[in-house]
Amino acid sequence: MIEVLGAHKELGEFSLRGVDLKVEDGEYLVVLGPTGAGKTVLLECIAGIHYLDKGSVFLHGRDVTNLPPEQRNIAYVPQDYVLFSHMSLRRNIEFPLRLRKRPQEEINAIVERLARTLRIERLLERRPRTLSGGEQQRGALARALASSPALLLLDEPLSALDEGTRVDLTEWLARITDELGTTVIHVCHNYDEALDLADRIAVMRDGRILQVGPPTDVLRRPQGEFLARFMGTQNLLPGRADEASGTVRVGENTVLRTGAEAPGPSVLVAIRPESIALCAADAPDDGSANRVRATLATVRDRGRHMLLALEGDIALTVSLTPQAFHALAVSVGDEVWAVIPPEAVHMMASDGD
Repeated sequence: MIEVLGAHKELGEFSLRGVDLKVEDGEYLVVLGPTGAGKTVLLECIAGIHYLDKGSVFLHGRDVTNLPPEQRNIAYVPQDYVLFSHMSLRRNIEFPLRLRKRPQEEINAIVERLARTLRIERLLERRPRTLSGGEQQRGALARALASSPALLLLDEPLSALDEGTRVDLTEWLARITDELGTTVIHVCHNYDEALDLADRIAVMRDGRILQVGPPTDVLRRPQGEFLARFMGTQNLLPGRADEASGTVRVGENTVLRTGAEAPGPSVLVAIRPESIALCAADAPDDGSANRVRATLATVRDRGRHMLLALEGDIALTVSLTPQAFHALAVSVGDEVWAVIPPEAVHMMASDGD
């Protein structure tokens, strides 16, 4: 287990401000946040590249706060990979093992195993400058994993890759904890990437961790307006909660049943676009979900999903699969029902409250 306790660090315009974080063995944690949130500083302090101004880092119960990087058994893959340009890929992967004076037979076995796992066997004798970005990233991962680190730190590992390579590497990273038993902290600013990979997500802003939890919790139950917007919630509506009836009023005439307690009478209501279904205006109502009458204003085809804008007492954005949308047989200007399950109505205090 890795524990970061009360971490403070001032590093120019970047900082950590009382960060507490715990990562279990074999867990894949994604630290998510906008540019400048302090994500890379957090990794570099865990790795020992920078020492904390205040706070502690523990690895398997051992205090490594003031140890140099080479004594922490932590591997760090920075955003620019940093492969040695004068060495072949094989020599790059061998490098940390040679530093530890491992027998050549053991080195060969480790390199071949990692090359097979990462599908880079045919690249081992090539120099980094002859490799694509995805190939260099796989090589950097192999080098990081060669010494069997207790913790692997990844800084934006997918950001510079083309879409096809990104998809391939995402699939491999998703298996890394199962196949190699590696504990991973991965930082990025893309919530889709985090959802694809994470066992848990920690969201950072301005050097602080705002929320930690399973991906579905952070996505559907954000703890504040910034988190909701950052995680792509497009339906944010001011409302007035009635705790006695378990409802919240949004707009002038729309009252929604909810599945959660309100933080107070004045709330901000968050509803994920993909949590809303549509039905035709004459469809029967079984009473199990909220129904909001609206007019279909616009339809945008995003390839994997259709993004619909609804107008009425409240404006809503809805995300449907192409199949679901075409099955409705509705057009712009038609009246429809927006169907919203009570558990999809999340109430929170706004950041200004």
